[in-house]
Amino acid sequence: MTTTAAIRYSHTVGSLSNQGRGFQNPVDVALDSQGVMYVLNRAGPELPIRLPYKRVSMCTVDEEFLGEFGTGGTDVGEFWWPSSLAFDSRDRLYVTDEALNRVTIFSTTGEVLDTWGEEGSEPGQISHPSYIACDADDNLLVADSGNHRIQKFTTDGEFIESWGAYGTGEGQFNAPWGIAFDSEGAVYVSDWGNNRIQKLATNGDFIEQLPRAGATQAETDRINHLAGLCVDAEGIIYVADWGNERVRVLSPGGELLATLRGESKTPTWANEYFEANPEEGALRLESDLSPSVDLPGGFGTTGDREESANVEKLLWGPTAVKLDGKGNILIVDSCRHRIQVYRRSD
Repeated sequence: MTTTAAIRYSHTVGSLSNQGRGFQNPVDVALDSQGVMYVLNRAGPELPIRLPYKRVSMCTVDEEFLGEFGTGGTDVGEFWWPSSLAFDSRDRLYVTDEALNRVTIFSTTGEVLDTWGEEGSEPGQISHPSYIACDADDNLLVADSGNHRIQKFTTDGEFIESWGAYGTGEGQFNAPWGIAFDSEGAVYVSDWGNNRIQKLATNGDFIEQLPRAGATQAETDRINHLAGLCVDAEGIIYVADWGNERVRVLSPGGELLATLRGESKTPTWANEYFEANPEEGALRLESDLSPSVDLPGGFGTTGDREESANVEKLLWGPTAVKLDGKGNILIVDSCRHRIQVYRRSD
């Protein structure tokens, strides 16, 4: 049986905003039990002027802005280089910080509930945690990127076990980034430095890597540092191919089903801003937002980043992909300060 995935662009949520309605270099998104999106804003270099931009924004997929919380800094509840966020079954929000080497737990209203984490390489210590995910048993899996391993903790931060070490072999990692689960509980890890996805059992045992050995060139061609990923109920994998400015859609066996390059239209928030500020809207209309970019070798080569930087509709720095349970595919388009929303149409 051949797996297919017909996917169409729906709309875009968000635009650049240092505070309030909008995003500033978002890196991840998570959904609470009510379907509210919590968007983690990294906000670029740690300059004093940028610290207030580091925050969690709350909104719906239908573009209703609900509020925000957090700020930059090193005190409890503050962010320095926030990297990922995830909810447990009690709607407690866990946020990792790569620079501070800690996990901070918030309520859905932004109240700080707890924080834990210790820098180091011993079991239970972490170094540059790039991602966090919560499994069906409310265990937290942390991509301990600096130590090239996955660590499992309780929600209180108690160490359970560690998987992997630096290397290119089965079950080894090179700066792992994304973590996801399928409907049977298997764990999928974006092995960023090794340009592959590894599938692991619930105890961390290696099952397989994707694309599989012997895969066609189309399935392996130019994979360039995979970031966040998710798996739907059918086992279809959606992964941010960060280095190639796109999202790849793979069958459960790793076959390439679709490539999403970005089709963004101007979001509602931006349109309303330009209506209120017509002089800026006029300047935008004069801008060439879809230029013809002369890329060495053509589309899909090493010039992809240049193309993304010049053509507004395209993905530029995609860092995460999530599903909302209503058929929406949420792509965090970090350098464009937005979330592109797609839908399955098959």
